[in-house]
Amino acid sequence: MTLPRNVLWFEVLLYLSLTLDAVSVAFQDRTPTPKMTEQMIGTGTLMAAGLILLLVYLVRLAAEHRKNWPRWVLVAVLVLSVISLAQMIGEKGIQFDSGIEVISCALTAAGLYFSFTGDAVGWFNE
Repeated sequence: MTLPRNVLWFEVLLYLSLTLDAVSVAFQDRTPTPKMTEQMIGTGTLMAAGLILLLVYLVRLAAEHRKNWPRWVLVAVLVLSVISLAQMIGEKGIQFDSGIEVISCALTAAGLYFSFTGDAVGWFNE
């Protein structure tokens, strides 16, 4: 069965967002400070990488295996990301990394929009 156009857009936009997140994690400042030890930095990086891989798996489950529940998990993750982004901007103001997060959230929101509209309706099994 051929992948509907909106499902393809969903998949592409979410993979772009996750790629942007992975690049952002790769270029994070990893300089140890008294508040942030090397071990804490390494653990945070591994957790971020694990989360990105989990999200890639959820996108694949939704798009290629036609599962509906991963889309809702991705919506919840987007809501939590937007809340976290708002807090980060409130504390530090708009910086380069928060700009990247804004773009990532916008790509995710657009991809999720496509997954709920057009020819994607009816593609996902309950």
